[in-house]
Amino acid sequence: MSLECLGFTVVGMAAIIVLLGYFANRFSGTSFLNNLLPFAGGILVFILLVAVFLSIWKRLRKRLQGISVLLPSALVIGLALLIGGFVPKEHFTRAFGSYRTLVGGKEEAGRVTLAHQVYAAYRRLDTGQLMKMINRAGPYSEAIEEAAKAYALDIDLLKGLAATESSFLPRISADGGHGLFQITQAPAAVVTDVNLIFPVKSRQMADPRYNAFLGAATLRHYLAEMKGDLFLGLLAYNIGPANGGLRFIMAQYGVTDFITIQPYLLQLPRDYPIRVLSYSLAFRIERMEGRLLAYEEGKNAVRIQDLGIPGL
Repeated sequence: MSLECLGFTVVGMAAIIVLLGYFANRFSGTSFLNNLLPFAGGILVFILLVAVFLSIWKRLRKRLQGISVLLPSALVIGLALLIGGFVPKEHFTRAFGSYRTLVGGKEEAGRVTLAHQVYAAYRRLDTGQLMKMINRAGPYSEAIEEAAKAYALDIDLLKGLAATESSFLPRISADGGHGLFQITQAPAAVVTDVNLIFPVKSRQMADPRYNAFLGAATLRHYLAEMKGDLFLGLLAYNIGPANGGLRFIMAQYGVTDFITIQPYLLQLPRDYPIRVLSYSLAFRIERMEGRLLAYEEGKNAVRIQDLGIPGL
């Protein structure tokens, strides 16, 4: 009975996500007759079909148990595995995306809008220059991966941050930024935390490992400050703690999210999170596919969206 319940739960949850996602996409709109009523009718039909199926299963189950007590649960688990194995991933991904939009409302709509800004930014990147930068990242990958694990960050996200800050050409910049992650003024709590890991003689900004840990810890600090909002966390990293940091700016303009704060910012900081994530996406694509994919070719756009944006 437990196995049957588990199998039906998996099948039922998948069916709800796919069907709600499909109907949300198929009947999206505000017209009562063309959109709202057909959507409600589709849900009603689904409920009726489930009721009919369970009634038939109740009768069939007794016969199956007469053959073997394990046969009903075996059939249900088999059905769940069959659905999981044969339903094309891209179809489920699209339905799940529509389902998220349906349930997530305004928040999810904003996330989708920003995600497509990232895809568009990736599409505009020069593939040749991008591959050169990815190759330059090689010698620093171990240090960045270690820092990413230490602060529970996606390694491709962290590489995208380093790519935006230094293009993997560590240096001291004109504004005082140091190394891979162009550390200028890290929050005091971050420096204290990282210094607990490194002996005094290793606390050098030019040291890629120390610099990577400072960058990762700083990003983790701002993500926590922005309650997990990736776009705001990256923006806070770029702005830094000077003059009260991003929280002061948001309070000054009375905004609560990245979309509404964008119009108040200069071009560079406004685009900063998009640039970081477009580079992060490139690192993920190259790692997963072994090469960079041209966004507009064939079904690459769908494939890239299936891979997802690191950290988002």
